[in-house]
Amino acid sequence: MRIGIAADHGGFAMKERISAALTSAGHEVIEFGALQLNPADDYPDFVIPLAKAVAEDVVERGIAICSSGVGACIVANKVTGVRAALIHDHFSAHQGVEDDDMNIICLGSLVVGSALAWELATTFIDARFTGVERHRRRLAKIAALEREMKTS
Repeated sequence: MRIGIAADHGGFAMKERISAALTSAGHEVIEFGALQLNPADDYPDFVIPLAKAVAEDVVERGIAICSSGVGACIVANKVTGVRAALIHDHFSAHQGVEDDDMNIICLGSLVVGSALAWELATTFIDARFTGVERHRRRLAKIAALEREMKTS
């Protein structure tokens, strides 16, 4: 799978570990930064390009990391077509994809440890959207809202 990954200084170390592990597992990883640790950087500078790449199908899924995961999640969801969620547990990591077609997982490096972050990322990557009618109906309502917001 082609996976995009992005993090600011707060998630930099976790991003480096997850990126290396994904590559070792046979995934194609596209790095959106930060490419070096810079304590003064800002998560939107990296998460926005990742979110756009997900929305434009340049990458199939995205992983966004900051200290809490909250800022990364907020900014990712500003991009039309992105369905990002802050995830701390296995159930949400797969259910968010299965029911809600989540395409970006947001992680907080100060909230989850490295081992759990890797488990959540792989659970997210391995999950598939079920395509059940009620889930498609709900996603259509979200898409309609996105279209409405673009024209207002």
